[in-house]
Order: sequence, then structure tokens, then C-alpha cells
Amino acid sequence: MKDLDQLALSMPLTTRTATADGRPSYLVSGKLYCCQRTRRRDALDDAGEMLDDVLMFRVADLDTKEALLADRSSSFFTTPHFNGYPAILVRIAHLRSIGRDELFELVADAWLTRAPKRQAATWLANLDARVRPPG
Repeated sequence: MKDLDQLALSMPLTTRTATADGRPSYLVSGKLYCCQRTRRRDALDDAGEMLDDVLMFRVADLDTKEALLADRSSSFFTTPHFNGYPAILVRIAHLRSIGRDELFELVADAWLTRAPKRQAATWLANLDARVRPPG
């Protein structure tokens, strides 16, 4: 969660809010792109208990969502509540298996779905300049 907080807050125009019990939400220009969900009846563990450690990340579209969910080795899942909505879920307990680079991609992609177009284009151009080899 420390990595998630650091990565999300490194994105331009991002603000962090939290529920009364400390669950974080990350917004860009007031639009939610990632959050820790409260317990819900649609996300249960194997014993039937409501999961308390579920993160939601926005994705670009339903095709992206389906592609992420199709990888059976991934930690991503969804629930009926998110049918038809471009978002994926992951348990906080599985963040270690995702790794920091993939977590950055999740955060950046989620941010891009909600960021103002001009800000997103500037951020992408600057990112390209940093990773593009010189010459």
C-alpha cells in the first residue's frame, strides 16, 4: 500500500482522500481512478466472509478489462457489481505478486482514464522522452 500511495500521488493533479476508517481513494481533477473498497457482499473469501482488502483500478475500456481478467495467472478479478464497468479489482494481499513496475502501469493507466486530455498528453510526452533512448 505504501508503493500504491507513492505511485498514485506522483501522478499530476492527484489528490488522496480517505474514508473515516482510512481507506484511500485517488482522484485526478476530482475524478476517481483508484480506491480501496469497503466490505461488500459481492466480494467474498473462500469462507464466505466479505473481503476487506479490495482495490479498484479504472481501466481504459471493457476490452482491456477482459484481457486482464483472461490471464488466469494474474491476481485480477471482478464482481457482478462491476459488470459493464471498466474497472478491475485486486486484493491488497496480492500486491506483492504484482510487483512495483506492474503496479505503476496499473496506476498510470487508471490515471489516464480520468485525467484531463491535455494533462494526459503532456504526461505521456514527458514519459516517452524519459524512456526513449537518445539519438
